[in-house]
Amino acid sequence: MANTCNWDSIDVHLLRVLHILLTECSVSRTARRLNQSQPAISTALRRLRDLTGDPLLVRSKNGMTPTERGVALLEPVKQALASIEAIVVSQTRFDPASSRRVFNVATPDYLDPALLGRILARFHSLAPQAQIIFHSFSPEQDFAGLLADGALDVVIGNWPHPPEQLRLSPLFEDEVVCMMREGHPLAGRPLTMKHYLDAEHLAPTPYAVGQRGVVDLHLARERLKRNVVAWVPYFSLAPYMLMESDMLFTCPRAFAEHFARLLPVSLARSPIEYPPMAFYLLWHDRAHYADDCRWFREQIIAVARGSMSPPSRTLPATPTDFRMPALVS
Repeated sequence: MANTCNWDSIDVHLLRVLHILLTECSVSRTARRLNQSQPAISTALRRLRDLTGDPLLVRSKNGMTPTERGVALLEPVKQALASIEAIVVSQTRFDPASSRRVFNVATPDYLDPALLGRILARFHSLAPQAQIIFHSFSPEQDFAGLLADGALDVVIGNWPHPPEQLRLSPLFEDEVVCMMREGHPLAGRPLTMKHYLDAEHLAPTPYAVGQRGVVDLHLARERLKRNVVAWVPYFSLAPYMLMESDMLFTCPRAFAEHFARLLPVSLARSPIEYPPMAFYLLWHDRAHYADDCRWFREQIIAVARGSMSPPSRTLPATPTDFRMPALVS
């Protein structure tokens, strides 16, 4: 392949395309991340192949894979982009009102949907031309690497031991409650330990085969075991499944409150004293001083801390007293 182009013709855009192509190994995923069309990315790939004199990505059994030259270029390109970003950040002030930046945040699926809605509303009102992408994730994913590479700007998490190399800001604490349909035989009275352990339970599907969730890990430490009869892959499906069964679902209170406003489900205090769920925001040092990333973190922190006022954290003893009023924005 002839090297017909001069290296002076390479620009930051091409470097970004090259970096994401080599990490994603997919034209379509690269197009989505850069908010561009697939033909535009294909054109950029052709230019990069002409510049380097190498295919960079070739087809393989599982899609596309980098060539030896492509693998060798990944780290230099990553360093070049970091250097360019440092130059730009030091000279340009971020203006949310005119920015067209795309922000990426990963969240667990048991986060209160209304909280995400409030984050989106605040974000869009202050940065109407910018975009925000919410990504799902599990603790087993390499979110630290995604933050380091810039694929994610922030992560909202609550697992007990986040990576020490990441920066962290507390958001709020949430308690663990039980959710059930309004006509459940246990609705309308306090749950006892025996009621809770003997009842049929719906539980989130573990991230890995043979792995226990945090609820069952806590019960095991207390030498207790509940009667799980079904698992669900997404938290948001659980409230609808409860309406068709006599199962209990143990989940964060804010998540449960959201669906109690929308569906005929009731909430009850758990007879098991589960530790509170502490949610926090994580980000990497590479984005710590950038004006745009700092602004984005500030919006999430302001909404999250303002949404969890201390008085609302106290649950009544019986689920029938817990019907929530209409959501106040």
